[in-house]
Amino acid sequence: MRYVTITTWEIADGTDYDVSLRAISEKRLPALRALGASRVTVVRTSDRTSAAITEWPDSATRDAAERAIEEVRDKVHSEDFARMTGEMRGSVVAEV
Repeated sequence: MRYVTITTWEIADGTDYDVSLRAISEKRLPALRALGASRVTVVRTSDRTSAAITEWPDSATRDAAERAIEEVRDKVHSEDFARMTGEMRGSVVAEV
């Protein structure tokens, strides 16, 4: 059963959103794909915030990548000047 994580992010005050997003798009999103994510979508939710929706083939694939995902998140914080503000995750149970 497909599995999804939704994380919310905020860039540091004074950081250029487009510069931060470019770094994330070029480095962090491909890293998630390499870990087994089937799709990653980033939605800008305000001037400084975004939500990342990551789809996985199943929870086992996501769980196997847990340690590497933490490393990616640490780099987003230290190198891309963004901090994670929340996370939700679970199995896909319905869609249209």
